[in-house]
Amino acid sequence: MNNAVNNGDDGIWSGTWVAERLGVELVGDDTLTGLLGLALRRNPKRAHLLVSNVLGKHVPQSPSVVHGHGFALGRRVRELLGAQEAAEAVVLGYAETATGLGHSVADGLGSAPYLHSTRRPVAGVAQAGGFEESHSHATSHLLLPEDPALLVGDGPLVLVDDEFSTGNTVLNTVRALHERYPRRRYVVVALVDMRSAADAGRLDDFAREIGARVDLVTAASGTVLLPEGVLEKGQELVARYESAGAAAGGRSSAAASGPVAQFPAPPGQGVALEAGSGANPVGARGTARPATTGPHPEDDRTGQTRPPGHVSRVNLCWPRGLPDGGRHGFTPKHRNRLDGALPAMTARLAEAIPDGVERVLVLGFEELMYAPLRLARELEQVVAAEVRYSTTTRSPVLAVDDPGYAIRSRIVFPAHDDPADGPGERYAYNVAGGGFDAVVAVVDSVADTRELHASDGLLSQLAAHTPHVVLAVVPSYVPEPLYAAALSEERPAMLPEPLRGPAFSSYPPEEVGWLLQDLSDVTLEAPTEEREEAIQSGGAHYAESLPVEYQPSEQYQELFHAALETSAARIAQAVGVVTETVIAERSPRPVLVSLARAGTPVGVLMRRWAQFRHGLDLPHYAVSIVRGRGIDANALRWLAAHHDPRDVVFVDGWTGKGAITRELAAAIEEFEAGGGAAGFDAEIAVLADPGSCVRTYGTRDDFLIPSACLNSTVSGLISRTVLRADLVGPNDFHGAKFYRELAGTDVSVAFLDAIAARFPEVADAVGGAVKELLASDRTPSWEGWAAVERISEEYGIHDVNLVKPGVGETTRVLLRRVPWKILARAGAGADLDHVRLLAGQRGVPVEEVGELPYTCVGLIHPQFTRGATGADGKSVTV
Repeated sequence: MNNAVNNGDDGIWSGTWVAERLGVELVGDDTLTGLLGLALRRNPKRAHLLVSNVLGKHVPQSPSVVHGHGFALGRRVRELLGAQEAAEAVVLGYAETATGLGHSVADGLGSAPYLHSTRRPVAGVAQAGGFEESHSHATSHLLLPEDPALLVGDGPLVLVDDEFSTGNTVLNTVRALHERYPRRRYVVVALVDMRSAADAGRLDDFAREIGARVDLVTAASGTVLLPEGVLEKGQELVARYESAGAAAGGRSSAAASGPVAQFPAPPGQGVALEAGSGANPVGARGTARPATTGPHPEDDRTGQTRPPGHVSRVNLCWPRGLPDGGRHGFTPKHRNRLDGALPAMTARLAEAIPDGVERVLVLGFEELMYAPLRLARELEQVVAAEVRYSTTTRSPVLAVDDPGYAIRSRIVFPAHDDPADGPGERYAYNVAGGGFDAVVAVVDSVADTRELHASDGLLSQLAAHTPHVVLAVVPSYVPEPLYAAALSEERPAMLPEPLRGPAFSSYPPEEVGWLLQDLSDVTLEAPTEEREEAIQSGGAHYAESLPVEYQPSEQYQELFHAALETSAARIAQAVGVVTETVIAERSPRPVLVSLARAGTPVGVLMRRWAQFRHGLDLPHYAVSIVRGRGIDANALRWLAAHHDPRDVVFVDGWTGKGAITRELAAAIEEFEAGGGAAGFDAEIAVLADPGSCVRTYGTRDDFLIPSACLNSTVSGLISRTVLRADLVGPNDFHGAKFYRELAGTDVSVAFLDAIAARFPEVADAVGGAVKELLASDRTPSWEGWAAVERISEEYGIHDVNLVKPGVGETTRVLLRRVPWKILARAGAGADLDHVRLLAGQRGVPVEEVGELPYTCVGLIHPQFTRGATGADGKSVTV
């Protein structure tokens, strides 16, 4: 395989395979086919993928070539702007593909600070903006600068992406940023300009619309000509090759192991490769040779079998406090520090590479592209071996071992950085079969996890294809909060005592103490459509305001009471099971800490069960946790001051995708790393775990829990929690409101009493269920996650945060967000009566789906603006 250029053997263009089968044409500059190849991917909007030969993402390339292309573009921008404006410019790159390219452009500009978008939320770092990538399979882009002033100013903003195809992503970003941080000038930079004739004029129209100058700088230009029906034909081709690979024993998940997929290709076509423990080297003119099926893969050049490679670790001695990249900003001073440290770090890397190797790959990690690129470029200067550079990626692409196809092989492995959007497969392309004697894997410390080192992890997969794997870990840079110094010096000796009913909440004072501050006198409510628009545009966080409280109609209240009557015994049993599991496994006298507010009724019920069954009077508190911001650290400090953290058990109502599960784990880790008390166990106990996200649960069935049907009127008249900088200081608990005025419709205590009344009748069943549960394997499978990703793609949403699985989350969508559609499992009965009623009241279609792991799924309206329409053209009714 010719990974150096990836233009195929004997000069064959690496887009030939796709062009011949789909009729796709690449028309443009003479240099275009040298820069780009073609591949296929499973995507509902675009089947083909333009594969860059000089980006260093999918195709291993000389690091000097990769950095040189970005640097040259930066020099051209500098010439365009002139010295004065270039000195005032800020560069913004796009995750994940263009993070290294953006860095290199900033290098070419010389004095420009750099920031790239990220798909990794970082607890404690305020979001300065965000946007969606309409054609992407992945999650939302976040802007998390350490210094928010980085985006403020009148100097030019230089936006860098790998390709400028339709222009939608870049123009949407500029529009969103221009509303908040207006500038006079923008420069769009890309390796290739592939706009169609219809899109070509939009840039000038857009510049006139916002009243700013917008320039475009690219290395080459052209367009992709797509025949009619190409999307369907491409999807059919991908499906055929994938199914053929699966039928022949190819791996379909990162957890699987075994040989490379082997199956006969149609006449004249290559063989699809999905690399596991073997590679498929290419013979004369790209003829696919049989893959090894035994435990020892073939050597990529000799064809001889060999044992898996040796994995070692090298300490780079990365400079303390130097950012690992541009996720939070990378200034010229940072660049100077890196330049000064590179020779010593590269010397350590060179020492870790065995003598005699002829071909080395430096493999970066998703958004972490620049640090590995600079290390590879320096390594290229000091070792005799040929050095190539590429990175792992989230993007699923079909691999076909044919010289006229850009993605010749792929290695599949599980995500290893606990991503915010959940576990999934990750990929390294054109590594298997690349003839590398050594691979240097460079990851950040967040990604140096058990999954990385597991038997099916990235390191093991690499070791199946090269004799030597060297791991280099760069410390993940997390900015200190702006108030950190003041907080450490002026932290108050005592935090306020918990709020209790009847002064705060309608629960009796012994049932729960709220580690919150009372914001009842502050106007925080905003119309649902305004909140949705602000949240999705990145202009506001959902925790900065409250939705207007839903006032249940008489018909809806009747549904609630009917549902409570039917499900009370089932809920009582689940309460008993989860409480007994906690007492047996976690602590004989647990301190229950509910995640407000959905967890609070469950925590109260667990406390009542412990009293009923064991005569225990357990302490119970409610604390705030906010997605993207973490748990209330002051609440943790209060708990640590009054209880043994090892006895604390966090409680929630149910799991959906498991976002809060991951959020809590990250927040506890950050709390301890920042000097907080150790010993808190981040594992959540829930009443229902339909998402299979936790080990401690009452049931994994997705059924109606009536406390999800209402808002505050079943949660002690307490609002959702609020975290806003002007209301919640560094020494305050998060806030919430007490809706005293809704007392006439409050059913909080009635709900608790109805469930607790069933405890005696389910006691025996609970005992048997707990014995069976404790003896079973409860390892979370996250099996619902694949369904969420599939739904996100099939319905053209491309943002898993807008897909809310399960009855409880669907109800929240209808009560608090702007719903678009409801997917209901075919045959779902009374559990969905309230969902159907709410959907009817809001004009939201309910679509029955045959195969759905959840009883229902709520879809938030994608890219909502007031007056928006969905992909089906129907208006939103609110």
